[in-house]
Amino acid sequence: MESIQAIKQRFGIIGNDPKLNRAIEKAIQVAPTDISVLVTGESGVGKESIPKIIHQLSHRKHGKYIAVNCGAIPEGTIDSELFGHEKGAFTGATSTRSGYFEVADGGTIFLDEVGELPLTTQVRLLRVLENGEFIKVGSSKVQKTNVRIVAATNVNMFEAIKKEKFREDLYYRLSTVDINIPPLRERKEDIHLLFRKFASDFALKYKMPTIKLTDDAVIALQKHRWNGNIRQLRNVAEQISVLEQNRTISFATLQGYLPSGSNNLPAVINTSKSESDFSNEREILYKVLFDMKSDLNDLKKLTMELMKNGNASEVQKDNEGLIQKIYGEPQKETHTEDLEILAIPEQTDDHYDPDDKNQDKYHFAEEIEEEETLSLQDKELELIKKSLERHQGKRKLAAAELGISERTLYRKIKQYDL
Repeated sequence: MESIQAIKQRFGIIGNDPKLNRAIEKAIQVAPTDISVLVTGESGVGKESIPKIIHQLSHRKHGKYIAVNCGAIPEGTIDSELFGHEKGAFTGATSTRSGYFEVADGGTIFLDEVGELPLTTQVRLLRVLENGEFIKVGSSKVQKTNVRIVAATNVNMFEAIKKEKFREDLYYRLSTVDINIPPLRERKEDIHLLFRKFASDFALKYKMPTIKLTDDAVIALQKHRWNGNIRQLRNVAEQISVLEQNRTISFATLQGYLPSGSNNLPAVINTSKSESDFSNEREILYKVLFDMKSDLNDLKKLTMELMKNGNASEVQKDNEGLIQKIYGEPQKETHTEDLEILAIPEQTDDHYDPDDKNQDKYHFAEEIEEEETLSLQDKELELIKKSLERHQGKRKLAAAELGISERTLYRKIKQYDL
């Protein structure tokens, strides 16, 4: 068995951090077996090195090694890429195609960004892990494959499982052995080593002297957070190597290449809204609707007063405050035709008799008000019922879908006796 140091030299891994050494040690130990491995760590930490180590130290080293970036393949074609398809399986499938699991039979497949796989593809992958079987898209024939799967992700898998974006059973099949690569900020002693390696590589590439850091620049380099990890450090080393005429890099010069603040990425406006934001918006919307309904009722009342009384000046005097509320300003002179803004609807009620003088001619106004109230309540009740049914009675999920707080939903459930 090769030593950790020999493996580092062979695969170009720089650093002496204990956590990094432990990750490499686990890769060496698990390589001779066929069990699946899940490599975890932030983006840019170098997770792709671990699958290569495992493949090269296994009995499959003479077989194919295929690396697949699951996040870069569109959802509609990923099943075809992984498992293949038959001719005519979908539009554009002009011939039969072998997928990666068929091509890599006897070798290793590295599934990078496995957390981005669609749920339907996760089901197919689980079947491969369990019994080595898969079916091409558009086929009914079961095929066998003998492939070692190594997966990697920078996603918090437990959060993804909680949000039902990743299957829990698939996670446990993939993570028989979990190898975590530490972020660069936890490997402070390795940062300068990596920078010197990158500076040397770029000096050879661009045929110019190697850049060197002053002592205070080294300290600044080690204190930086490096959210982009090794990838970001490499980019900074390349920029300085190309742009700086003076090959000795001071603290002040280095600072010009390091993003200010703890966040190394461009600022992104957070457009997601919290549950309380949606709840507040919903409450405001309800208030606006009820205010509008109240104004409409006031307008009906004013119109009926006018139609019953027939004296516009008297109606104006008795309802001065109401008129001001509706029209927004004091009405100095109001004519009957100005107030007739709500036309009497055509009578379609079979029970209404125009010859009956004792019958209330304006009964439709009260009926409209009752129908509108019932309609609003019915719609709200219907929405709540459907949301609860969709989420099997889970109030938290239903409340999130409706855009209200769980406490508000609970109150509504009690109100409607659901």
